Amino acid sequence: MVNFETNLIKFNYMKDYLKYWRVVRQYVKIKYGIGQAELDMILFLYSEPYFSKAKFQEFNRVLPWDKQRFKRLMRDGWIDSFRKYDPKTNTRAIYRLSFKAKRMVTSIYNKLNGEEIPTTYRNNPMFKKNVRFRAAVYQASIIELNDYIKQQQQRHAPE
Repeated sequence: MVNFETNLIKFNYMKDYLKYWRVVRQYVKIKYGIGQAELDMILFLYSEPYFSKAKFQEFNRVLPWDKQRFKRLMRDGWIDSFRKYDPKTNTRAIYRLSFKAKRMVTSIYNKLNGEEIPTTYRNNPMFKKNVRFRAAVYQASIIELNDYIKQQQQRHAPE
């Protein structure tokens, strides 16, 4: 019976998996200084150990048009070159997400899985003084999310 209850708790919790996605997404965008389209691209490429520019373009077609996106992601350290194009052997260039990008995506999944978002200005730029109104609104949402996480942890803690 314990196994059934544990699975039921996990299932009920998973239904709320994306409840605070918007808050987590905004936190990540501000913390890492990345735009929505770039974040979407990194999330798409996360499951690809290596990819070509053609694979990048496959998803880039559904994003807002930006001719410089690939170059900017390379320049800003989100994408690394794994193998360069070799005209002698006609081998195409291969790329991969950088450690920085993988760490960011892991952080996103951790937040969605119940890790609290920091509320100190040193760890979260949204909590600095004199922030824009939008960031102040998200501050309240982050505090609410952290309270929700604490409640879920207390509710499902083993007795």
